[in-house]
Amino acid sequence: VQLQASGGGSVQTGDFLRLSCAASDSRFGDYAVGWFRQAPGKEREGVSCVRRSDSSTYYADSVKGRFTISRDNAKNTVYLLMDNLKPEDTAVYYCVTDLDLWAERCKPDLDFSGMNYWGKGTLVTVSS
Repeated sequence: VQLQASGGGSVQTGDFLRLSCAASDSRFGDYAVGWFRQAPGKEREGVSCVRRSDSSTYYADSVKGRFTISRDNAKNTVYLLMDNLKPEDTAVYYCVTDLDLWAERCKPDLDFSGMNYWGKGTLVTVSS
């Protein structure tokens, strides 16, 4: 499967962006999908994920209340709506999945262990 993240850009503090993750797999709606980000010089950080089984969602404390993950199964796409952006949100954002119809790898710890499929990321730059 190919994952393509898009929608990044350069914005001001307080602005919003909507990232999209489009997949070439028609069963994308049946997999757990997550977003993680990596800022320069920092470790990867799990941002959010949507569960395979019931589409429940989890968020990192740093984005809770500002970011919303959703999925459109008809379009094989997962979105990340990012509102009230802050400079500390600056990073390359990646979507990730596991291509697994059975295991539930979207968990509150946002570890994404076993979710080994991701594509190119999209850069988000937030200036103050």
